Amino acid sequence: MASSTTRIPQAELTGLYGAIVKRMSRKMFGVVPEPVGVAWHNRKVLNFNFSIGRKAQRWNQCDENLKSLAHMATASLVGCSFCLDFGYFHAHNNGLDIAKAREVPRWRVSDVFTPLELDVMEYAEAMTQTPPSVTDELSAKLLHALGPAALVELTTFVALANFMARSNVAMGVTSQDFSAACDVRPLTRAPAA
Repeated sequence: MASSTTRIPQAELTGLYGAIVKRMSRKMFGVVPEPVGVAWHNRKVLNFNFSIGRKAQRWNQCDENLKSLAHMATASLVGCSFCLDFGYFHAHNNGLDIAKAREVPRWRVSDVFTPLELDVMEYAEAMTQTPPSVTDELSAKLLHALGPAALVELTTFVALANFMARSNVAMGVTSQDFSAACDVRPLTRAPAA
């Protein structure tokens, strides 16, 4: 795994809780992710992040591939290399479409995506822009294609992706080369026009 210097130094995970967090992190990811070391300074924030992440994993009204593509489109637009890298790792470990995951940073010029997947990534980017630029037309297309429960889930999932990506970028958390562990060669930037 690559090393980096975060803007807020990572804290040493100590005590019984620290040992549990380290063990679970290493079991799931092979290492303790940098955001965990940074958030260890404020356990209430760390626990909030863990809790919301676990709860979001149980959502099941929207297709996992679509949520993965939306998350990675958000991460790519925000510039969160950690989130994008972790997105490849997540896609690989959950049997999602790696070829498509790899293409997300250049989704607008790639020919691997379905019209629905393109709409989902456009929606994720529109939500991520400041100010958000979601249109009634795009929302209506997704409502028709996904249904209300899935669109609510997708919208909230993209909002959480923004929360995590923007937090990581602000704290200087960068890629830990998770994609290398699953032999994915990421495309981190769209080609120049």
